[in-house]
Amino acid sequence: MTTQHEELTTAEKLGYPKDARLLIINADDFGMCHDENEATVIGLTDGLFSSSTILTTCPWFEEAADFARANPAADLGVHLTLTSEWANYKWGPVLGTRAVPSLTDSRGYLWADVPQVYASDRLDEAEEELRAQIDKAIAAGIDVTHIDSHMGPLHLRADYHEIYARLARDYRLPIRMTPRSFMRRMGLGEILERLDSDRILYPDNFRAHPAREVEKTEEFWITIFRQLRTGVSEIYAHPALARSELLGCAHDAAQRDADFRFFTSERARRVIADEGIEIIGYRKLRDAMRALGA
Repeated sequence: MTTQHEELTTAEKLGYPKDARLLIINADDFGMCHDENEATVIGLTDGLFSSSTILTTCPWFEEAADFARANPAADLGVHLTLTSEWANYKWGPVLGTRAVPSLTDSRGYLWADVPQVYASDRLDEAEEELRAQIDKAIAAGIDVTHIDSHMGPLHLRADYHEIYARLARDYRLPIRMTPRSFMRRMGLGEILERLDSDRILYPDNFRAHPAREVEKTEEFWITIFRQLRTGVSEIYAHPALARSELLGCAHDAAQRDADFRFFTSERARRVIADEGIEIIGYRKLRDAMRALGA
């Protein structure tokens, strides 16, 4: 059996040398609202975002789907969603409350946070809903390249991670993952082995960013670029334009706008080039998986 020290990185599995630094920059929450969508489209077409994940549960999903159909080469995944976190802007399951009642509050909205998901959701209903979200994207003409987890519940508990791994296997899609070392510390080594046996690809490194001061946005991201480890890394942001729509629902509107400005800036491009980092998307991982018969 291959030991931890002998494991190939995802970059090596893609044919890159061991010292390569590859970076996926994902725009989360595509489809949430028009202000989010407009910034995401600009970031994908003229900025540094190399992939994005779509909220199929949100009213502005159709605008994201229109972009996907018009841009079939775009790297677009599904932002698997079990939560509806904003106080004044809510959404429910794509299957409807009657089909998956444990997933919703008394008003028919998905739970507001991850602890409520874990306390209330039935696993079979959660899996049924998540499959429906992927199916909705495919039916809308989106060439789905990957899946990830909105607010992270699929990453943080073994039984939810089992669902995540099954979805990756059944739809033959790469996934966002916490680092292998973290997975083992969480007692999820068996899931890692199953993902590897199913030939599921995922980034070697994932950086989930903490809350920070808006005025330090550029400094924050440049530090991450300069400290980027070898292998395939993923970082994510929530690019949006802080106009009246976004300001009316998202408490972090200023940060979303600042991230959009940074990832469409010449400064960001220069640092990436100076560091010798290659930007890739999830499509490269998905195509490699499928070529291997995953």
